[in-house]
Amino acid sequence: MPRRVVAPTKTDQGLLLVDKPAGMTSHDVVQHVRRIYGERSIGHLGTLDPFATGLLVLLLGRATRLATFIDAEPKVYEATIRFGTETDSDDSTGNVIRTATPPLEPDVRAAVKALTGEISQVPPAYSAKSVDGTRAYDAARRGEPLDLAAATVTVHSWELGQLGDDSLSAVITCSGGTYIRALARDLGRLTGSAAHLESLRRTRAGTFDVRDAATLDALAASPVRVRPLRVVPDA
Repeated sequence: MPRRVVAPTKTDQGLLLVDKPAGMTSHDVVQHVRRIYGERSIGHLGTLDPFATGLLVLLLGRATRLATFIDAEPKVYEATIRFGTETDSDDSTGNVIRTATPPLEPDVRAAVKALTGEISQVPPAYSAKSVDGTRAYDAARRGEPLDLAAATVTVHSWELGQLGDDSLSAVITCSGGTYIRALARDLGRLTGSAAHLESLRRTRAGTFDVRDAATLDALAASPVRVRPLRVVPDA
């Protein structure tokens, strides 16, 4: 019988929304929360790159067993894409590997349409994907990037913001597993230019919103109670 997630009346373990700062890995955030709450068993519903900010959905204690029953899609991101340079990491933390003249606006809009819907996407060279037990980012750091297979992802929409001579801001709604860095890279290539992801912030994951999340500093000063969860059969 199908099951759904609901809140019980009493429990100290459950779901916690955190607004991740830049410069930390998702694992770093988990480690901080472990110390704040004194809870070893913590999982998350989707990582964020170290340079990115925004919503991390954490599960504490026995609630980690409910991860597969929690709908954390689609993901919503605020992104800034910089045209003119492509990097080896597809974002602003990498080394420039190619330069090109920034694209024209009609070409950008046409490429955005091509990158909407169900698309085939090659993951970034610096990613957690693995081939024969070797992580892509480990191979890339050795100067031996892996030949990564393309994956099918869904980009539901782009809400275009400011489109300047060499940058684009957009709100992107997509399925889990979508690399916004790869979207930026491919946007540059499709326009006959080059591009990388300059900044990224996740604002939503399913029904969860970053506006309801707490910063690590706020949690350290005054830990909020986690949202209790349990699973019951659907009627």
